[in-house]
Amino acid sequence: MKTLRDVPVGSTARVVKLHGEGPVKRRIMDMGITKGVEIFVRKVAPLGDPMELNIRDYELSVRKADAEMIEVE
Repeated sequence: MKTLRDVPVGSTARVVKLHGEGPVKRRIMDMGITKGVEIFVRKVAPLGDPMELNIRDYELSVRKADAEMIEVE
């Protein structure tokens, strides 16, 4: 299984499935990360956390722990 955390900087990935439960999954969905959406990984902080993404024409920062819950292809 490939997660958003595995996507290299400068690459685009499509969301296949969201893992996690309850409020955590709901928060990820509220950020606009849903099945089928394309995510572009703009950059990653020097220590690797957080990741800066472009999604649905806006910028979003996501922690590594949250990125591991997003399965991509």
